[in-house]
Amino acid sequence: MEDLPDSCACFTPAAATSRRSLLTRAAGALAGAGLSPFAMSRSGSPATIAASALSPSVRHRTQLPHRHCVIEAGWALVQDGERARLQRDVSIVVDGGRVAEVRAGRLRGNLPRVDASALLVVPGWISCHTHVAGGTVTRGLFEGRRSYARALELAEGLDDAALDAITALNLAELLRSGCTTQLDQALSLRQARSYVRVARRWGVRAYPAGMVPGIGRLFPIWQRTSDAALHDSVAGTLAEIEANLRFALEIDGAEDGRIRPMMAPHAADTHTPETLRALIAAARRLGHGIHLHLCQGRGETDAVQRAWGMRPVAWLEQLGLFEERVFGAHMSAPDLLADPAILRRHRFTYTTCPSAGGAGGFTQPWPEMLAAGINTNIGIDTHSNDYVENLKLAVIKGEARWSLARAASPVPMTRPTIELAIEAATLGAARGLGRDDLGRIAPGACADLCAIDVGGWFTGSGALPPEPLTNLLYANGLAVRHVMTDGRFQVFDGALVVDDEAQLVARAGAAVQQLWAQLRSEGFFDAAPAAGRPRR
Repeated sequence: MEDLPDSCACFTPAAATSRRSLLTRAAGALAGAGLSPFAMSRSGSPATIAASALSPSVRHRTQLPHRHCVIEAGWALVQDGERARLQRDVSIVVDGGRVAEVRAGRLRGNLPRVDASALLVVPGWISCHTHVAGGTVTRGLFEGRRSYARALELAEGLDDAALDAITALNLAELLRSGCTTQLDQALSLRQARSYVRVARRWGVRAYPAGMVPGIGRLFPIWQRTSDAALHDSVAGTLAEIEANLRFALEIDGAEDGRIRPMMAPHAADTHTPETLRALIAAARRLGHGIHLHLCQGRGETDAVQRAWGMRPVAWLEQLGLFEERVFGAHMSAPDLLADPAILRRHRFTYTTCPSAGGAGGFTQPWPEMLAAGINTNIGIDTHSNDYVENLKLAVIKGEARWSLARAASPVPMTRPTIELAIEAATLGAARGLGRDDLGRIAPGACADLCAIDVGGWFTGSGALPPEPLTNLLYANGLAVRHVMTDGRFQVFDGALVVDDEAQLVARAGAAVQQLWAQLRSEGFFDAAPAAGRPRR
């Protein structure tokens, strides 16, 4: 056991916090919640908030040690220079919204502490491609049998309360699986507003953007049989860009900087040079980057080649899109001989989404992008919000692709591992965002943390394992016990504490039943699902 130092190192020397002032703030916060931070156990050590000791009422967010506490981790993935490494029995001191100190062993002192001695603590996951409001809208309805399009179109017609209810359920699932930051390509400006309303209320770290064209205009442009439809769409798309920029400027930097909006073209094949230049200019004004689907199928690559005489990546580079930070999802139809060399020249992050086609789905070129030295991330996309499950699927699908395709591949491939997936989910995303305060557990970093049970049912062996990252291959989001963003708990002891779970599920269920009723009236469920995958 080591004593807390008299001066607790914070993220800048100017903001150094004395141990006395830190304890005073923690005492005030807990006293207001009816807890005593100075309560001592019989052994004389400070009181520990253990998950098993909390009744449901004590889980309420006002009664938890937000922003000032010590997390006592059994294992922690701690930043060590440029890499992260596992460290046993770590004390993580949270002061305000930052990690103030990371110390081996247990610290003496009177700060409230959270018992995570049976858990693995990692940085909060970052998804660089989500459509938050769409997940539960499509789940279980298409999965290789039907098109997801109609359900998404109907969701756009819900009133704000119903739309917010669906958004909240999807965002709650992301939080419960440890995903503290999302780059959300909302399917419309309405859905972006809904996402931001919920994210602000719950203290989520968000990089929101409304997709352009939005879902209400998308499919006639995307599934066109003539490029006249694309050229006729320019005025409407420019208007959408302007509307999204206005909203972005309203919210930029909100919630102590947690809200940082981006611009999000749907894809190269639904834009013209005029609309893309307008969007690039808007992104440059905001300064947070561009988020798009990239080379997501042969339809896109063929359409761009036909219209502009180049493949998507080369065409977008010519237009200057890659002069900004860019996050590109899927890349199911890339030019593997040419695209990686272009992307390496720029601040580009490739996001592979193992659940992009719902349960089952298809593989994406994550092994090729790893071998090419491209910065990568694991994204959620739409249908599954379980980030731990998606980490596992990225490895399993990536290994399958590597195993089956490497002998005939025209380019090198790297075999995916859980360590590479975790790096992509944390440091990879942070590199893409240009944030050295995210994706890591280190003094000065944002206190975005996730604690996972890797020793319990189905995941472990009844004890804290010797190589806990490997156990994540057997885990899912239900193994996540605690989640915090900026030092505030959003999940504690596996329960959401930023909202009432039962009411949240009931509201979302009522909203989605409106969609099912409309689909039923249109005969959506009457015909037997088609074999094979729908085009879109």
